[in-house]
Amino acid sequence: MKFTEGMWRLKDGIHIDWMGNVEKITEPGGGDLRLLLTKPLRQRGDTLNSPTITTRISSPAEDVIGVKYVHWAGDIDKGPHYELSVSTPKTEVSRESPDLLSYRSGNLSLLINTEKNAFQARFVDNDGEKLTSHSFRSVGYVTDEKKAPFEDGLFRERQGFMLAEFDLGVHEHLYGLGERFGPFVKKCSFTPDMSNEDGGTSSQLAYKNIPFYISSKGYGVFVNHPGLVSFELQSERTTRVNISVPGENIEYFVIYGPTPTEILQKYTALTGRPAVPPAWSYNLWLTTSFTTSYDEKTVTGFLDGFRDRKIPLGTFHFDCFWMKGFQQWCDFEFDPDMFPDAAGFLARLKQRGLNICVWINPYIAQESALFEEGKKQGYLVKRTNGGVWQWDNWQAGMGLVDFTNPAACEWYKGHLSRLVKMGVTAFKTDFGERIPRKNITYFDGSDPERMHNYYTHLFNKTVHEVILTDVGPTQGCLFARSATAGGQQFPVHWGGDCESTFEAMAETLRGGLSASLSGLGFWAHDIGGFEGTPSPALYKRWCQFGLLSSHSRLHGSSSYRVPWQYDEESCDVLRDCVNRKLSLMPYLLKEALAAHRSGTPIMRPTFFEYPEDYNTYPVDTQYFFGSNLLVAPVFSESGKVRFYVPESEGTWVSWFDRQKHYQGGKWYTETHSFFSLPLLIRPGTVTATNPTATEITSDVNKDLELIINGPIKEKLVLDIVDPDQPDNVQRTISVLPEGSNKLMIEIGEIPATWTVLYCGQAKGGSYEKGVTKFSSNSPKLAIQLS
Repeated sequence: MKFTEGMWRLKDGIHIDWMGNVEKITEPGGGDLRLLLTKPLRQRGDTLNSPTITTRISSPAEDVIGVKYVHWAGDIDKGPHYELSVSTPKTEVSRESPDLLSYRSGNLSLLINTEKNAFQARFVDNDGEKLTSHSFRSVGYVTDEKKAPFEDGLFRERQGFMLAEFDLGVHEHLYGLGERFGPFVKKCSFTPDMSNEDGGTSSQLAYKNIPFYISSKGYGVFVNHPGLVSFELQSERTTRVNISVPGENIEYFVIYGPTPTEILQKYTALTGRPAVPPAWSYNLWLTTSFTTSYDEKTVTGFLDGFRDRKIPLGTFHFDCFWMKGFQQWCDFEFDPDMFPDAAGFLARLKQRGLNICVWINPYIAQESALFEEGKKQGYLVKRTNGGVWQWDNWQAGMGLVDFTNPAACEWYKGHLSRLVKMGVTAFKTDFGERIPRKNITYFDGSDPERMHNYYTHLFNKTVHEVILTDVGPTQGCLFARSATAGGQQFPVHWGGDCESTFEAMAETLRGGLSASLSGLGFWAHDIGGFEGTPSPALYKRWCQFGLLSSHSRLHGSSSYRVPWQYDEESCDVLRDCVNRKLSLMPYLLKEALAAHRSGTPIMRPTFFEYPEDYNTYPVDTQYFFGSNLLVAPVFSESGKVRFYVPESEGTWVSWFDRQKHYQGGKWYTETHSFFSLPLLIRPGTVTATNPTATEITSDVNKDLELIINGPIKEKLVLDIVDPDQPDNVQRTISVLPEGSNKLMIEIGEIPATWTVLYCGQAKGGSYEKGVTKFSSNSPKLAIQLS
């Protein structure tokens, strides 16, 4: 929220008490440091009629320093709070000089100037390099004289805000803040409020607001506040990030990297790591679309069309109108007019080898048979007068399930469990953003302002618990739209309602890259766009992009997304894209397990993998799919695409044509048919594939293929993951350099067959299209390089 008008003036009615003096320092123990901050004190009378800010400095984990500023401490803390995994790292408090106090955790230090009336604070790394700081007038308490929660004469209360401002460096770039579809680099007067909203993908509004950003200088900032947090990135002050929170306190954590990978690992260690999705979830999903008319005959026709065209399909999703109109939000009952034998139909879908997902949300329509029960038992959010909160948007008179009530959670879970028994293995948890802030009460007394964003966390957590208990860990998943910090624990997430244009396809990618830098490890989007009907060219290009995303779903609003609706070539393109993803399953399962273990997302911005290459920092029309593959989707009817290849030792190789090599540090412009796109193999990598796979659960050891793109400088270890238990490593493969011209590959227990493709000529193999092929049924294979 902006409080100023330029450098010199405050907005009308705004008053800011800037903290400029450290009055008192205490060490209460437990690794904490306490400061009392005041306005500059020039005479004895300045101690009167003036606010102070109590400051607590702590460390929840090594390389992380938390600062909490409190104006008034008398408020009742109603919650909710983010669930954080904190530890007790070793911290050190010391005096660098008589006027410089140091608080250290690992490789991160906070240096505080304690000279009278000269309060400033700097976060520095081990070398003393400044990461960010609070300089002159950057911590304060703001009052808005025009807003008064209480009128009581002399005791009239003004609306208060806590304000913290962070200094920015000259070449500094910022990223993240949730799934944001606007500029990828978060500066240039970017002013997001952390408020989950159902606003589509073409504005500053976002479904997934996460108060965490990553800086290119090697640190991240996480604001530990689930409610409304306002960011001003180079807008109110062009050299600062201003962060404000309504109320009496603000807490943030500065997380030292120094690399983007390490920052994200430490952030997700604090807020939660992603669960492991089931292997089947990486196959293609087909939906009915949102408001289309469909019944068993329609669905069966779609499935027969995929079967007849030999397009692999893994999951069928029933959207919105699987339930009856005016009561489908939600009564959890298949519409008997459309599906008179729902249980039998789901059994028939399972016989086809399909997994089943159904659309749900946290609302209960007044016409639903569950409304009266929810009202009577207190399972729905109430108004302050004791009645049920309702509105007529989307569904007439619908109420909102109160997930702060344990009994309401069990009630909701019971209906989902019944669907699991029918064969459902995934739930699309739609909505969760349109949550009221005023005139409501929660069962546990939570603050409605703080619950607006946090509500979705409880919603998704409740559904995730059903998946764990009734479907089984690693066997089912969510498909969620809204999220806040920590939401990455409940994958998968998708990108919301985009339009059917190339521009919307590009903004979708920007949203996914921002989401990945906010902790979301698994992410999808509506292939073809949600609103409107894509052109055949757009549909085919979006299929390429979608099948090189962690999860892949064909979905629209009022039109179907089956490929033959566009042209028969679309069927060929989709089949080609799905088969390519199936062949990548050994690689993708390895990357997914790494996401679970370390928090590293499947889809990553280019700079994430190459932070030392400054040319990568603004690039937002391409991405890494895992650690080894660089993808540049085609965003044009003509097939023309421009992409950047990062600086690296060795040459990059085209996935489609291994004779095609690329030097790093250069931009390239190419034109591609619908059966190719820039998909490059990174130098110095080994990628495990299974080119003969026809389904997700194909034996990963059968026809295993290792694509090696040298030079290999050090030992590389690949985990081969069990598709049936994707949190379990079946075997490990080692690739070891032995001298300057030899590689040794150790595969352990001998599989049925395995092949090595070396991208470059090597002695002893058959050379074909820039690839030297070696086949073996031995546990070891030595490759002599040219």
